[in-house]
Amino acid sequence: MSQDPTKIIDNKLVILCRLEAGCLGPDGVDHIETFCLMAQKALVTHEAEVCHWLLEPRFDKSLEEFQYGLKGKMLTKEQTKKYLAHAGREWDNFEEKFEDKLTQLINLYIARKH
Repeated sequence: MSQDPTKIIDNKLVILCRLEAGCLGPDGVDHIETFCLMAQKALVTHEAEVCHWLLEPRFDKSLEEFQYGLKGKMLTKEQTKKYLAHAGREWDNFEEKFEDKLTQLINLYIARKH
């Protein structure tokens, strides 16, 4: 299911987030792929003016949790911060809003599976 953060999507920043199965509880490995698909759809409008989110399970721990791409090229976290600042976004707030949204989606998913 590996997705490419360097693919060009409307010339927006592409953020690939790899999620640990454990975030969904002890049976998370049975649900993580479905959750990633659901959460990615739910994030379509989240900061949509500046970025597109890709979510996938993090089965390979050697891969970074986050990867960033823009116009076909990989960006470092520092380059991503500069891009967001240029777009009027402050990194810490941007990251916190994403984490809050992801937590909401995880809690909703866990509540529905029980």
